[in-house]
Amino acid sequence: MSGPQLTLGVKLRDDARFDNFHGDRNAASANRLQQACHDSRDLPVVVLCGDADTGKSHLLQAACHEVEKQGGAAVCISIEELMPFGPDALSGLEHQALTGLDDLDLVAGRSEWEEAVFHLYNRILDQGHRMVISLSNTPAALPFGLRDLKSRLQHGLLIQLGIYRDADRLTILRARAEQRGLVLADDVSAFILRRAPRKLADLLAMLDRLDENSLQAQRKLTIPFVKSVMGW
Repeated sequence: MSGPQLTLGVKLRDDARFDNFHGDRNAASANRLQQACHDSRDLPVVVLCGDADTGKSHLLQAACHEVEKQGGAAVCISIEELMPFGPDALSGLEHQALTGLDDLDLVAGRSEWEEAVFHLYNRILDQGHRMVISLSNTPAALPFGLRDLKSRLQHGLLIQLGIYRDADRLTILRARAEQRGLVLADDVSAFILRRAPRKLADLLAMLDRLDENSLQAQRKLTIPFVKSVMGW
């Protein structure tokens, strides 16, 4: 790997696996991706599509973990973090059994980046390896200028993710609390969900804050305590 890639958080997150991807909304999509990781058919590219906050980054990481469990090498790269280094930073990724490219739609309309991704795709195909990418929309709906790249992505395995419902957000909140050793009563979790931001990442960040304050104050998470910490 080149220098930039070594600095871009390519180490996989331990907390982003298939077995802790919670919520019914995208469970079928997660199962489909997990199966694709074991599929012996020619699936050079899997495309995860969905709005922000649908779990795409988690699933990219989970797919890499799954391939590593099978003995393969895998890497997950944030395109947003990679862009300051230029398209040459994609070189060498074809040697991984699985390459995850998060937020690939950021290169749409950028000709040099599109060319680099297209050539990476071909090198991955030549090696018999795979690519999993995430996009904010389907390849057909995004302004990719390079027809060959757009065609390759359109012919990949497309997995669509949907916005989480409140029941899923509650499930995820409770699962994260349990993971952190927090006791979250039903009335407290329901109260948090009513007041918390809609964005799942913000909700979980809020739980982290409550956990930290709970430890410092040696207090259980009650509605009055949540109110005092959050200023509600």
